[in-house]
Amino acid sequence: MPDSQVQPKHKLRVPRARRGPFRILLGTRKGAFVMEGEGTRRDFEAPQPAMLGRTCFHIVRDPFQRDVLLAGVRGPGEAPMVMRSEDAGVSWAAADEPPRFGPAEADAPFEREVHQVFWLSPGHPGDRDTWFAGTCPQGLFRSDDGGRRWAPVAGLHGHPRFEEWTDLTGDRTPDGPKLHSVHVDPRASSRMTLAMSSGGVLATEDGGESWERLAGGLDHDAAVTPQLVVPAATNPDRLWMQGHHGLHRMDREEGVWVRTGPRDPDGEFNDAGFAVAVHPHDPDTCWVVPVDGKSGGRRLPLGGRPALYRTTDAGETWERQGAGLAEEGAWWTVKRQALAVDGCDPLGLYLGTSSGEVWASRDEGESWARIASGLPAIYSVEIG
Repeated sequence: MPDSQVQPKHKLRVPRARRGPFRILLGTRKGAFVMEGEGTRRDFEAPQPAMLGRTCFHIVRDPFQRDVLLAGVRGPGEAPMVMRSEDAGVSWAAADEPPRFGPAEADAPFEREVHQVFWLSPGHPGDRDTWFAGTCPQGLFRSDDGGRRWAPVAGLHGHPRFEEWTDLTGDRTPDGPKLHSVHVDPRASSRMTLAMSSGGVLATEDGGESWERLAGGLDHDAAVTPQLVVPAATNPDRLWMQGHHGLHRMDREEGVWVRTGPRDPDGEFNDAGFAVAVHPHDPDTCWVVPVDGKSGGRRLPLGGRPALYRTTDAGETWERQGAGLAEEGAWWTVKRQALAVDGCDPLGLYLGTSSGEVWASRDEGESWARIASGLPAIYSVEIG
């Protein structure tokens, strides 16, 4: 579809429910793991390891080739890499030209060097070999050959406000701010949103040549520290943003972020967190995993009782969903990329924990069962 023929919101088709076997792809602190599952979602094979010893920040399936996987990894003493598998994770090959910043300008405060390939996203459905990568330090890279060669997106890196949008001091640290949440609008390849964890939510309408920050209605701290941004599949103009300053929702027509997360019995927001998942059929339904954000640096489950909270009315009301999860004394958390939905009917949800467990729900979060344990800390969960 030509970019000039952008479909209006709410006109995207509801995707058909997933059927048949699928995989759960896990990125962890000490490698990647692949879990095979059958169509009923009752039985999953034990996680099969790959690239053990390397940190795998994100592992994603190619939407057009079931057995092609891409992963952002880094091992001890190694440079960060994008790895590609064409046999569902059995064997891997490194990209010929991995994401790398260009030469530093003469007046640059320091030369940026990629430390992590943190985020991977396929491009527009009409550009089947295009991929985008977000890195730490914060940078955006593009591949047009299936992830084999990568180049910086010049329109962002050369933007006159790029240094303002990035935390130059924090960007120098090994585990500093990251560029993440890269999403190409399925209605037009020229439209994209992304987030920088020290720079805010950015949008482009012209394929990355120019960018604007989407900060409507937020104070500075909340505007520049998103942890995850997810557009609704059937309405990409509806954005859900999770972070240390709570859960916010924006409809692009209105251009204003509205805080809309769960509250405690006293009416105070209890909605700090990292992960958020949106129902693939319903832009008003999403799930979050709140953490204690009231005491700086704590970021642990509320009362040691981790649970998901679900809204079906765009954040007006919320219900706690913790059946099957620990009722007390559990202190694991869920990182921003570690909550996924499977597209089945009823919808299944999967989360990976900082303690190396994988939990699954076959009934839209009503009940949960542990399907894997004993893994390294889980950084990402994707369905492939």
